[in-house]
Amino acid sequence: MGLPADKLVIATNENDILHRFWRTGHYEKHAVHGREAEGGFEEDGAKAHSEGVKETLAPAMDILVSSNFERLLWYLAYRTSKTEEVNRRRMEAGEQVKTWLAQLKNENGFGVDPEILAAAKETFSSERVSDKQTIEAIKEVYGWKLPAQKQTNGTANGHKATTGTEHDGHYILDPHSAIGIAASLRSITADGKGAHHISLATAHPAKFSHAVELALKDQPGFSFETVLPEQFQGLEQKEKRVLGAKASWEGVREIVVKRVEEERSA
Repeated sequence: MGLPADKLVIATNENDILHRFWRTGHYEKHAVHGREAEGGFEEDGAKAHSEGVKETLAPAMDILVSSNFERLLWYLAYRTSKTEEVNRRRMEAGEQVKTWLAQLKNENGFGVDPEILAAAKETFSSERVSDKQTIEAIKEVYGWKLPAQKQTNGTANGHKATTGTEHDGHYILDPHSAIGIAASLRSITADGKGAHHISLATAHPAKFSHAVELALKDQPGFSFETVLPEQFQGLEQKEKRVLGAKASWEGVREIVVKRVEEERSA
């Protein structure tokens, strides 16, 4: 879209199928190949890539197969094709992706040719961040003292920022954003070009309070209330209303229809 970006850094948690692909050229649910994928990680134990999806501190990233990855695969197959006629080139790329996905379904994985992996590395790099490293990233960023004008609980253009992302001048990351920050910091070190990196926050820390409390429990003055947005404070003490419904979509529909009719007549 015209953004002068050098590369996109893929940040994964311990469910690292994408990271392993960028390291080895193999997209596999379970098996790993090559020196870069051997040995595992100390915090994971002896076997780094056990079967199935791992439960991590960043649950929104706990997936094994990315549903939109096949679009990139098609583009890479199309781009590296030696076929000159455009329509035929498109069809061949589609057939290649179809073959790969069939292998993924039937054989739990597939490998791509070196030129396709090289093309993927032109635009993307990848990093894998463990639970332990996620906690360390939350701690590290919290330790950075924000300048007064950068503190997020101030106002910007007359609008007050969401509370709970800053405490006493320290920024609080949720675990997903922490993975992005950790990957960015590694990329900055490895890049060597002095390129600017942008990592966008993905969620509010209160949504994943367990990980945040695990990282910051020893920080003076920190508690769950620290990250709770003001709109949610005292919410648990409010009156609770519960509606019974039939265990079917029809039961839910009846409630929705009834509520809509009540709103119309109000």
